[in-house]
Amino acid sequence: MRDELDQIEAAFLGTPLAGLPVGYGPAGTVLVTDVDPDRLHEVWQAAEALVPVTGRRPVMVSDDFDDELTIRSESEQGPSESELRAFAEAAASSDPWLTYRHYSEDHQVDEDEIEFWARGTTGVDLTALASDVALPTPRPVLERVLYDRLLTDTDLHAEVLGKVRLVTSTDYWYTPDSVLLMLLPTSDVRSSAYWLDFFGALTTEDRQGLAEVLTQWRHRWDARLVASWGTMLQFQVGRRPTPGDEAWAAAGQLKALAPNLELSRWEVAVALPAGDAWFVHNRP
Repeated sequence: MRDELDQIEAAFLGTPLAGLPVGYGPAGTVLVTDVDPDRLHEVWQAAEALVPVTGRRPVMVSDDFDDELTIRSESEQGPSESELRAFAEAAASSDPWLTYRHYSEDHQVDEDEIEFWARGTTGVDLTALASDVALPTPRPVLERVLYDRLLTDTDLHAEVLGKVRLVTSTDYWYTPDSVLLMLLPTSDVRSSAYWLDFFGALTTEDRQGLAEVLTQWRHRWDARLVASWGTMLQFQVGRRPTPGDEAWAAAGQLKALAPNLELSRWEVAVALPAGDAWFVHNRP
């Protein structure tokens, strides 16, 4: 098995990964240590470009809160091919949006709440845009009205965008003190969720749902998982949703997976067409 580590180190030559310590990780993974936290995205991009060579999908992880993420002297057995195939097949047949559904979907907005929900997290007040909405009404209905009308008001849209643009920038990303690159023993996007440690997917069934989310987002938006910090996921996005139905649908899915993302859905929908990074936050 040392031959594989030698091959990985050879593949790293001439990249930002060159010279970094490489060793065995848990459950068939390979770990690359001593990653500079300020270069984590650059290091991940180099590893992502090498997937056709290594056959391993990369994800940035941290040992700040996980003592299991240490280099081992011997390779540790991961799932069997049949086990991993069963996981991927179950994921492919799942409906992740039954597992992931934001609690606000069922909230009814009353007259005394309209200003609160129309103001948004960023403080831009859209109450005037909802003056003719019949109340009570489901919060998603109210937010869609606000979003559609916001798209027709150039100045107000620019004001909101100026406050939410950071959400789709890597500047917003969490950076732990200690960063490692984990190379998963698969190049398959769906199967890669088997190894992910994410608070929003603590059970096998939930990880299968997450696996299908990763697959759908990769197909639709070329969204590639960069980092998994336990309660946070960070994605690089190759195709931005366009304003309107696409951004609204993507914002709903992002909010469903990230209940602790402190923005209204209409704010997320404004932000998504303006950046190439998605941030997921799901914590106790």
